[in-house]
Amino acid sequence: MPPKRSDEGPLRSRSDDGDRRASRPPLPDPLPHPVVDNHCHLDIGDGDDWLEPGEALRLAAAVGVPRIVQIGCDLPGAAWAVEVATTYDGIVAGVALHPNEVPKLDAAGDLGDALGQIEELAQSSDQVRAVGETGLDYYRTGSDGLDAQRRSFAAHIALARRLDKTLVIHDRDAHDDVVAMLDEHGWPERTVLHCFSGDADFAQACVQHGAWLSFAGTVTFKNAQNIRRALAVTPLDKILVETDAPFLAPTPHRGRTNASYLVPLTVRALAHEKRVDLEDLCAAIDANTDAAFGGSWFQSPVEPRGSG
Repeated sequence: MPPKRSDEGPLRSRSDDGDRRASRPPLPDPLPHPVVDNHCHLDIGDGDDWLEPGEALRLAAAVGVPRIVQIGCDLPGAAWAVEVATTYDGIVAGVALHPNEVPKLDAAGDLGDALGQIEELAQSSDQVRAVGETGLDYYRTGSDGLDAQRRSFAAHIALARRLDKTLVIHDRDAHDDVVAMLDEHGWPERTVLHCFSGDADFAQACVQHGAWLSFAGTVTFKNAQNIRRALAVTPLDKILVETDAPFLAPTPHRGRTNASYLVPLTVRALAHEKRVDLEDLCAAIDANTDAAFGGSWFQSPVEPRGSG
């Protein structure tokens, strides 16, 4: 099985959870119908707190989350995502250069080569379902890095369209420019707004273009009323759920290490906010994920390929 990545990965600097405590939260009550964690970073963790992929899948499947989309955000992470997706039937991969990685690559003169390697990885296996997460981040990147972000985002949009892959978008404080770039370069057939953070108007603008909105544990936070308003106007057939693990654990575990097995807490919050039956919402999320990522996957969600 793929080992944990030896480097710390690109996403630690963007965690909003602060210092994650090492002890993991308990398993919540299982869901009445399976759903998919459509955005996870299984390669990132701290020492004994890290869950290897098989264990992460086993715990998640026990509460009704038998499938995971593993997202790689730099070259080592993208290669790791492909490896784990070709090892476990319950996992598919997304590969890209995270927008906060791009300015560093561009400054070193390595962006073009890195984009070429992402294209190779995107074509390396049918288990690579997505190009992402890519996009724009105006929160952590200064004005001197925005041109590189935009060039990289345009290249990823073109790649998703050319290969007929799902485009997974990271958008932080850049809502208008994300839509403008997608309008300019063309929305792919399947587009997912990861960890949706916009308001109701932005939600409606994205849905009008056929995009799916993926809600993370942030929808449960007390200060996230704008996200809940966005959820209220999002049609049932455009709702996805994710963890962004190990970040953004839902209430009541905010600040602790997140994992796919905590998805039921977010799904129950979504059902409460939407005032819909929990099982109906789960069934919709499951079907939506298949539509968003090009069809179902897995025969044996926990065991590695070729194990039996």
